[in-house]
Amino acid sequence: MNDDTITPAGGRPPRQARTGVTSTGARKAGSKSARTRSREFALQGLYQHLIGRNTLDDIDAFTRDLAGFNKCDRMHFDALLRGCVSDAAALDALILPLLDRPMAEISPIEHGTMWIGAYELQHCMDVPWRVVLNECIELAKEFGGTDGHKYVNAVLNGIAPGLRAAEVASDRGRKASPA
Repeated sequence: MNDDTITPAGGRPPRQARTGVTSTGARKAGSKSARTRSREFALQGLYQHLIGRNTLDDIDAFTRDLAGFNKCDRMHFDALLRGCVSDAAALDALILPLLDRPMAEISPIEHGTMWIGAYELQHCMDVPWRVVLNECIELAKEFGGTDGHKYVNAVLNGIAPGLRAAEVASDRGRKASPA
């Protein structure tokens, strides 16, 4: 321990804040909304589906027993997990034309994250398209490989205009016009 470190009388380092961001830029648990948490748990479930081919009921039961699940939006979790698994072929059909490699070469984290994004763009009209992209980018940053978030961003940015044409056009039109 060097002389610059200040520790309380008990010899332990000072407590760190539970909110804000970590040194890697990820949001700390105390800063996450219930919907963000539901996306995280859904991604973990989709990973089990993609890698382990576990049954949906087993994945659901396992995930609901994880620490912190009680803080997530359970309805959104159910919609994402069950919707992504049941619509997997249709979601892949949206994603595949935008890939520069075969789906088998895509990380299961990025694959699941793109499923969540495509599903929310298609079925969760109460979530603005930019929020969907941002949340999926954050998921890929937190759980995926280096620069996987850039790939997820590119694919979902390609899907969004087809699924939310008016919203994307309106939003992009506002950005293009001077304030």
